[in-house]
Amino acid sequence: MEPKIISIAGCSGSGKTTFLEKLIPALKGRGYKIGVLKHTHCGFSMDREGKDSWRHKKAGASATLVISPGAIALVKDWEDASIEDVIHYMGDMDLVIIEGFKHAEVPKIEIFRCGSGHASPLLLNDPNLKAFITDSKYSPDVPIFTMDDADGVADFIEEQILCDSYFHGKQV
Repeated sequence: MEPKIISIAGCSGSGKTTFLEKLIPALKGRGYKIGVLKHTHCGFSMDREGKDSWRHKKAGASATLVISPGAIALVKDWEDASIEDVIHYMGDMDLVIIEGFKHAEVPKIEIFRCGSGHASPLLLNDPNLKAFITDSKYSPDVPIFTMDDADGVADFIEEQILCDSYFHGKQV
């Protein structure tokens, strides 16, 4: 069974990661296994120079998978991966929260803060917008939450995203 998906979207600096640091424990405390898929335009490196996995990639390996007690990490060359290309890596999660991918056709919660330096929200006309987290006067026709209401957003996600195949945090 594939995990349910929701995107937490917003402009850079809007507080997406900060909010996720509150939301993930709220959902995990209800018994859900949560995965996060982070989109970045900047590229990244998990390897440290000189480590074996770094040396393997530098030698030309297209993928390295590091396995240790309690964790795995995969670094794989991929030109422009989509959600559909990678979601199977999180097939054992109940919910995958996507940070970014603001144009994806998935349910979205937008975070928009007045002090973020952006003039207006991005997704007010997006049909996939399901909720809005803000300290502004914007009032789209979806449930609205504050940055301090991770439990309220967790309730919303549980009722609207997870409800049809879950009962009290467990698969039916």
